Amino acid sequence: MPLENMTTMLAKARAAGYAVGAFNILDYNSTKAVIEAAENVRSPVIIQTSAKTVVFWGCPAIIGWVRELARSSKVPIALHLDHCRDLGLIAECIEAGWTSVMIDASSKTFEENLALSRQVVEMARPKDVTVEAELGAIVGVEDDIHVREQDAHLAEPEQAIRFCKEVQPDCFAPAIGTAHGVYKGEPRIAYNRLEDIARRTTIPIALHGGTGLADDVFKKCIALGCAKVNISTQLKYAFIDGFVAYHNSHNAEYNPLKVIEAQFNALKADIIEKIGLFRCAGKA
Repeated sequence: MPLENMTTMLAKARAAGYAVGAFNILDYNSTKAVIEAAENVRSPVIIQTSAKTVVFWGCPAIIGWVRELARSSKVPIALHLDHCRDLGLIAECIEAGWTSVMIDASSKTFEENLALSRQVVEMARPKDVTVEAELGAIVGVEDDIHVREQDAHLAEPEQAIRFCKEVQPDCFAPAIGTAHGVYKGEPRIAYNRLEDIARRTTIPIALHGGTGLADDVFKKCIALGCAKVNISTQLKYAFIDGFVAYHNSHNAEYNPLKVIEAQFNALKADIIEKIGLFRCAGKA
């Protein structure tokens, strides 16, 4: 099946009260795990690439993996560039075949964020590429973007509504109290703020900082309007732990394919579990 952008899958998710999982891949093996997991449970899925991963492998390699694996798939698949501040890299991904991109200008002033986000929408729209934009600062580290706890701030509802009206992104990521990486304490989610923003805009909401949230938190955020949920750190752990665990229990065996298979199985199991939690299984 050809790659598609996020418009239809997120509109359906928001209307029906479920969320599409957006999973950050690291290589061919993790890309295959995401797609096979989605196929197994008949779910649409978003393959996410961090800017750092794109720079490491290069656009031609990544788009090659994804198109090859998607070609025989029967589930809707989008390829999304996650948190990116580099307009040049965004343009490169659009030209290479990414079907969705995220401009992260959340560290800028509100007016600068508006201007940069509008610029990316103008770049992407003629190519039928969807755009995600962010407002507020989410604490933690994502793709070498560091936000200290004292620098984090939530999206203001009035600014959020103005932002959505003026930018018209296809997906909106307001900071609501989640964090990138591993939570050091109990997250304090601004549910009222999320509900207010979601109620006043028809644009699908993205939930960032999904790794480590309790199941009830996911369910409540999805019920309040989150149609896209990002999972990155959990897959990094599965990527490394799946590999290491197999080697530790078979330390006399040096068969790389066995270790890669164990890594694949760990990734796939985590992805299937999250798809079920997001109520997206069977929605393809």
